[in-house]
Amino acid sequence: MNQEVLLLVQKCAHTFSFYDVQTGAVLKHIRLPEFPHEFVVDSKNRFAYVGHYGIETSSHEGEGGCSVFVIDLERAEHVRTLSIWPFRRPHGLAMDDQDRLYVLSEGNSTLLIFDQPHLRDVPDRAIPSGGYKSHLVAMTRNGETAFALNLLSNTITRLKPQDPTIAPLPMQPGSQPEGNCFSRDERTLYVTTRGDNSIVAVDVETLKVTHRGRTGADPTRIYRDRQDRLYVTNYGEQSLSVFSPQLEQIRRVELDSTAIAMSLHPTRDLAFVTLKDQRVGMLDLNTWTFERYFETLLEPDVSQVIVR
Repeated sequence: MNQEVLLLVQKCAHTFSFYDVQTGAVLKHIRLPEFPHEFVVDSKNRFAYVGHYGIETSSHEGEGGCSVFVIDLERAEHVRTLSIWPFRRPHGLAMDDQDRLYVLSEGNSTLLIFDQPHLRDVPDRAIPSGGYKSHLVAMTRNGETAFALNLLSNTITRLKPQDPTIAPLPMQPGSQPEGNCFSRDERTLYVTTRGDNSIVAVDVETLKVTHRGRTGADPTRIYRDRQDRLYVTNYGEQSLSVFSPQLEQIRRVELDSTAIAMSLHPTRDLAFVTLKDQRVGMLDLNTWTFERYFETLLEPDVSQVIVR
C-alpha cells in the first residue's frame, strides 16, 4: 500500500524529516550540519537536495555553508554531499524537467548548475545573478529561463542558465522581492515585495508589471494551487492572503501562529502550512479550515508531499 509522506526541513533542529501524512507520526529524522534551509525533490521522488545555508537567517552574520546534501528518499538516508565551494550560503534551489539542479549562492550572488546531480558532486557551470543578496530562484520547467530574487538590490533578474553569454536582465518590482511563483503557462511571474507589502505580476518577456495587489504584513512566499489561486504567507502577522491570477484578493485566512512556509498536496485541495509554534497545519482549500495539526521540531520550514 502506498504511503503519503511529508518531507520537512526543520532549520533550528538541523534535520530533514519524514512524517506520515495520515497520522502525523514521525517516521525518521535525519540530522544534518547546522541550519539546512531549502530543498527540492527530483521528478522520480528518488532524491532530495537540501541546501546547507549554514546560518540561521539572512540577517545573521557569518560565511554560511557551501554544500548541498543528497537524501536518498527510498533509504531515508543522507548519502552524498555536493560541493559549491568557494560559493557560500546556498539558499534558493530549483530543478527543471530534466532533473538539472540549480543552486543560488546568496553569499556570492551566483547561480550554480548541476546537469547530473545524482552522479556529479560539483557544478558544471556558474552564472552571475546580476543582483545582491540573491535569496530565491524561480525556474521554468524546461530550464531555459530563471529569475533571481535579489533582496538587497531590490531587483529581480532574468537569467538564461543554459547560455552563460547572456547577461542578467534586471527590473525593480518593489522593495525586497522574495516570494515567487510562475503562472501555469509560465508567461507571468508573481513576486512578493516584503518592503511594501505587495504582490505583483511581471510579464516574463517584457519585464513589465501587469497587476498589483495588497498583501498582509511582510509577505514572504507565494504558492499556486490546482485552481490557479495564489497563496501568500504574511510573515509579519498571522495570516495567509489568497488572490486570483489578476491579483484580486479572494480570501484572508486567519491563523493562530505565523506561517513560515507552505506546500500543496499533489492531487488533493489540501495545503500543509508550517507554523512558527512548531506545528504543521493541514488546510482544506475548499472550506478554508484546518483539518488537523501535528507537532514538529524547532523551526519547521519547507515541505513537500511524496508517495512511496
